[in-house]
Amino acid sequence: MTLPAALASALADTVLDRLTTVYAAAADPARAVEAAAYMKHVAPFLGLRTPDRRALSRTVLRGTPRPDETDCTAIALRCWDLPEREYHYFAADYLRRWVGHCSPGFLPVVRHLLVTVSWWDTVDTLAAHVVGPLVAADPALVSVMDEWIEDDNLWIARTALLHQLRYKADTDAGRLFRYCLRQSDHTDFFIRKAIGWSLREYAKTDPDAVRAFVDEAHDRLAPLSVREALKNIRHAGS
Repeated sequence: MTLPAALASALADTVLDRLTTVYAAAADPARAVEAAAYMKHVAPFLGLRTPDRRALSRTVLRGTPRPDETDCTAIALRCWDLPEREYHYFAADYLRRWVGHCSPGFLPVVRHLLVTVSWWDTVDTLAAHVVGPLVAADPALVSVMDEWIEDDNLWIARTALLHQLRYKADTDAGRLFRYCLRQSDHTDFFIRKAIGWSLREYAKTDPDAVRAFVDEAHDRLAPLSVREALKNIRHAGS
């Protein structure tokens, strides 16, 4: 999919004008250096603390109308085209709030965000709170997740592992376990951590199923994945 740098949207014009003015005025250069170092210099930062950034975001969005999918696309792409990471956070939070206004056709836009300036801080929000709801709303997208778990891009595979993170009783456990096994030999920390995290989260709903899966697949799972999966259930029933 070829994505333009920005799409036409009057709402995006308003939001981006406010956003860049308000965020830039509150920038803290000293904290920006610290934040960039903490995030392994994946992007430059403005140095906004999370509570302050979210308060500023409410100011930016005050009085704006509900977006449609074109607005969401334009705002997300324009934010992602800005260098400072806080603009990406704004876009991820915005999509999390308004994903219900987006169709299955929005998924390629999200994929573009996932593979652009990729790091766990934006990928995890998009996986659990944007991709997850899109797939839940249209079961036809399950086949796309089946493709994503096979993807060579670790952030796409991580998204497939994590997209059911908030599904609770609606989790397709069989698919979750298959995904974990499919990537169980992956050597990257972020995949191994995602396997454990997805299992740990589902264990809040069905600890017996997770314990049984880990027992059966123990020799195939990385120690990190096992520790994370069993963190809250290891001593249950003892």
